[in-house]
Amino acid sequence: MRIVSGELKGRIFKSPKGFATHPMGDKVRTALFDTLGDISGLNILDAFGGSGALSFEAISRGAKQATILEDNRQAANVIKENISSLGLEKKVELLTVNAKTWSNQHPDQKFDIVLCDPPYNHIQENLIEKLIEHSIVNCVGVLSLPLHADIRFPKERFEIISQKTFGNARLVFYRKIA
Repeated sequence: MRIVSGELKGRIFKSPKGFATHPMGDKVRTALFDTLGDISGLNILDAFGGSGALSFEAISRGAKQATILEDNRQAANVIKENISSLGLEKKVELLTVNAKTWSNQHPDQKFDIVLCDPPYNHIQENLIEKLIEHSIVNCVGVLSLPLHADIRFPKERFEIISQKTFGNARLVFYRKIA
């Protein structure tokens, strides 16, 4: 895998072996960050780390800090190795914990952007909703889902501000309503 744009453009990093994770491809990652626009100085929560690709791309594009949640030990070890090889120890924090546990233990922690790219077979609407609650009011929570997923958040709390489809991936951008 490689970083698509920004300060670390072209840098290579590893992806976990097997089917426990499904790293977002370059095309979809590019579309995600192009849609987000300038993320300079923002704090990112990457709720389902996988390879760390979303966090690495965010830091490369100017994000101030990224927190990665990953409960799969093999994937977490690969992310840790990637953080080191990319020299991102001061900007990327890896927590080896599942997103639900972390969210329950940190209900008041806020981020500028929440990125959720959960494994296709583990999409839990209530967990995704809870994670997006960690975004600061008036900022964007971003959720990328497989096309077949049909998740609808309560309209009184979230609004969809954009949707884009790329092959079998769908990017949905939500804003939490103040």
